Amino acid sequence: MNEEKKKALMALKTSKGQIEGIIKMLEDGRYCVDISNQIIAAQALLKKANMMILKQHLHHCVKDAFDQDKGDEKIEEIIDLLSKIIDK
Repeated sequence: MNEEKKKALMALKTSKGQIEGIIKMLEDGRYCVDISNQIIAAQALLKKANMMILKQHLHHCVKDAFDQDKGDEKIEEIIDLLSKIIDK
């Protein structure tokens, strides 16, 4: 596993802990704004992890595909993925 994937994994594990904390906050009846702020923080961490994964993908998988004249397929994958991100 390369460094970018290791960083993404750590971010995902951290966000998992945050989500577990958010669930406990809800169960304990904590203040809604505090819960919402924690949800925003977890979302930001998930976005960061996604960007790390995509960066790794571009630097390795997409680059390798271009070296093998298969870049068009990878470009379409990225466009499809970006459309999901942008549509949100």
